[in-house]
Amino acid sequence: MNTSSCQSRSHITRRSVLRGAGTAGISWLTPLADILAVEGEKAPKGKPARSVILLWLGGAASQLDTFDPHPTTKVGGGVKTIPTAIKGVEFAAGLEQTASLMQDVSLIRSMVSREGDHERAFYNIKTGCRPDPTLIHPSIGAIACHELLEAKIEIPTHVSILPNQWPARGGFFGPQFDAFQVYDPKGSIPDVRARVDDKRIERRMEGLSVVERAFAAGRVPDLDKNKTLHQLSMQKARRMMTSEQLNAFDVSKAAAAERDAYGETPFGRGCLAAVRLIQTGVRCVEVTLSGWDTHANNLEGQAAQVKILDAAYASLIGDLKKLGLLESTVVICGGEFGRTPKINALEGRDHWPHAFSMLVAGGGFAGGRVIGATDPQGEKKEPENPVFVEDLHATVQDLLGIDYEKEIMTPVGRPMALSKGEPVKALRA
Repeated sequence: MNTSSCQSRSHITRRSVLRGAGTAGISWLTPLADILAVEGEKAPKGKPARSVILLWLGGAASQLDTFDPHPTTKVGGGVKTIPTAIKGVEFAAGLEQTASLMQDVSLIRSMVSREGDHERAFYNIKTGCRPDPTLIHPSIGAIACHELLEAKIEIPTHVSILPNQWPARGGFFGPQFDAFQVYDPKGSIPDVRARVDDKRIERRMEGLSVVERAFAAGRVPDLDKNKTLHQLSMQKARRMMTSEQLNAFDVSKAAAAERDAYGETPFGRGCLAAVRLIQTGVRCVEVTLSGWDTHANNLEGQAAQVKILDAAYASLIGDLKKLGLLESTVVICGGEFGRTPKINALEGRDHWPHAFSMLVAGGGFAGGRVIGATDPQGEKKEPENPVFVEDLHATVQDLLGIDYEKEIMTPVGRPMALSKGEPVKALRA
């Protein structure tokens, strides 16, 4: 297997697991007839989603301390549990608000990756591909912005709030599809508003045009300005600087009760901003909650993060639903991998890409379903009914109305499919 290319599996593994024996391990909540698929068949199309929100649990949340607890077993680690809106399904204590809305959310308990290093796993989950030294793959937000018609808005259509050192990239689509990075949205975005009045700005632009003409005159006579994208970039920047749509970033303008519901934390404010941005017309918003890398004191560390996540996630889903945007917005919540069933000498959990959890909602995803299961004794690495990273990406692209099999010619002349996966039909509404 080529470990540096878009993540792939053997033909036997893909078909036998996803099309055959693997379907028997799916949750009892999903009728078998809804799962079985004809070879090569694409999922039926409804009205496609138009936006994506990725809530990134940076550092890797522990599935055993969040969405897949096993409290009475040796791998439980002392976690306490609560019931959810799905009969027979429990979450870790602290996720009460999220647990109450699971009729609108599906839980994947069998995500599988082949990357156990943070940077490589970040890349894998965000792009659906494994790192390749010869090119950079686009993130799911970049793919959405590239493949769907440009939203008629004046601010960036791909946004990353509270990014860490590995923000979403445009990859071989170009840097114009990189995520626009902002931090705690408790106020206006710095350095985007002009510091002088409009008349002075106009005089400065006139002066710039003189410099540009002089530059062009010193170059070849048939200099094509369009190839540099300079004028286009300037126009977009000017539109953004003067746009009222920038107010969507500033959650201080929201009602106090609304802010309180999300939690007075940077992540809570980021999730509130994400809803406001989607409402404005932004295509993809990524919000990062770092701090899940609990190699020591796992139980306490995870519980602290769970408290921040619960209010923000539940409020985001609730507001999207109330605004009529949940059906058109794919919402994904998860990190780069899971954490080990075994607790280490520092009372922590280490990296575990073999079976971990993600929440998916909106945009055509089903609600109230649980896909897959992990071994409560922690002895088997392989989960029941595994969902591979590239298959989740293919599912999201399919829900967005994107042809996930489409091949793009990269700048180096190499054809590259948008996804190497197959949509998971059991996740569709």
